[in-house]
Amino acid sequence: MSYFSQLKNYAVLMRLNKPIGIWLLLWPTLWALWMAGDGHPDPEIFTIFVLGVVIMRSAGCVLNDFADRKIDPYIERTHQRPIASGAVDATEALVLFTALSLSAIGLAALLNQPAQILAVFAAMLTISYPFIKRIFSLPQLFLGAAFGWAVPMAFAAQTGEVNQLGWLVFGTALIWAIIYDTFYAMADREEDLEVGVKSTAILFGEADLFIIAGLQVTMLISLILIGNMAQFGIWYYYSVAISALLMAYHQWLARDRKRENCTAAFFNNHYIGMVIFVGIWLNYTFQ
Repeated sequence: MSYFSQLKNYAVLMRLNKPIGIWLLLWPTLWALWMAGDGHPDPEIFTIFVLGVVIMRSAGCVLNDFADRKIDPYIERTHQRPIASGAVDATEALVLFTALSLSAIGLAALLNQPAQILAVFAAMLTISYPFIKRIFSLPQLFLGAAFGWAVPMAFAAQTGEVNQLGWLVFGTALIWAIIYDTFYAMADREEDLEVGVKSTAILFGEADLFIIAGLQVTMLISLILIGNMAQFGIWYYYSVAISALLMAYHQWLARDRKRENCTAAFFNNHYIGMVIFVGIWLNYTFQ
């Protein structure tokens, strides 16, 4: 195998060919950076966090596939992943994970002390998530915490502390992750039951769409509270209204619980994050 081909396998292992995870992690980070920076985030901090999002998401994917190396070969959606297919061996994956982790540590070292302390918790969440789903029926809760932890880090990096608004944004990001990852898990529910992987899709059972709807309403209320606390204007509330329409569309997409439709609802959540960020950006630009 050529050097170039193996680099391509590493890129696939890091899911660089599937950037949806980067976007879902990036949007709440951008929400937080703009709010904490009052519409003008520090350029250096912005660069560190964008790079950190790509690196940490990549590291998480590598560790996830390493942890699932004995499960992925038996699942239709994952059996062609690099470790499962034998294109990358377990040792190479651990070396790659270590390199990515060291890069993340290097970025964290450029931040202030409050953000560095929070970065330690971010690392703990990233490392624990791939193993939590074997023993805990709500692994999406851990995923939400891991994907949303950049929010308090961004507030700490920009302001030296995490205020009430920062924790509210974190909670909103956590709820959102449970929503979209439950859609994702619904597509794999039958196979996950066979191999013993736990998920909210399995836990919620036939009430899945009803519970997701409740979480969507909770997220919308949280977004309204954020707007009120941050004293946002009409542009932001337009984005919340559009997000509500998108959530209704996702319910319609997944109504028959078919694999491809649940997956489509998951991918389409990316637009909610984008719309909310556009609303925040427009608020600060035209306030």
